[in-house]
Amino acid sequence: MLNASYPDAADLGLTHCEVCTLVLQAPPGGVKWRCPRCGHPLQARKPHSVQRTLAWLMTAVALYLPANVLPVMTTESVLGRDSHTIVGGIIELWTTGSRELAIIVFIASIAVPLLKIAALALLAFTAQRRSRWRQRERAALYRLVETVGHWSMLDVFVVVLLVGMVQFGVLASVEPEPGLMAFGAVVVATMLASASFDPRLIWPRPDEPRVAHG
Repeated sequence: MLNASYPDAADLGLTHCEVCTLVLQAPPGGVKWRCPRCGHPLQARKPHSVQRTLAWLMTAVALYLPANVLPVMTTESVLGRDSHTIVGGIIELWTTGSRELAIIVFIASIAVPLLKIAALALLAFTAQRRSRWRQRERAALYRLVETVGHWSMLDVFVVVLLVGMVQFGVLASVEPEPGLMAFGAVVVATMLASASFDPRLIWPRPDEPRVAHG
């Protein structure tokens, strides 16, 4: 728990712009206003932050199973036509000796989305309860989720590049399948969940109700 003697930005009458990061004096009385630099609306808290975060997380969870069960791509060559799922691809890489690559694909495609969903669910749940449990660690967890989010679309980009490059007429071709769309939707949903969460809720103010702004 943080020392209660440390004032926060609201105690000092300060706020910041989420777009251009400008820090400035907040007007009294909760007046609606915009950043003088970029024009973005300024708010003490993101409205309905926890609800929107949980809604996007439920969307990601609903799409996670089809993303890993449905085929992500189909390869067609003179040897035949084969469909590949993420899980099947990992198993095939492992059994053919490419264990390092199989571990990388497992981490990027299965472990990271699950851990990101779990981390955001923890942040949303504790914020809704106005918990003061391990606030510094939760803030660090949110920064980690934000950092990982920049690499979330890597698998989708790899398959898209493969589809664009492996087009050899009658010799070989690669086609994207519904599993790829589901996986891309999972990634987008987790990114939107992360963007919807207001990390300032990690430090609740005493005058806020339990489910304020969430």
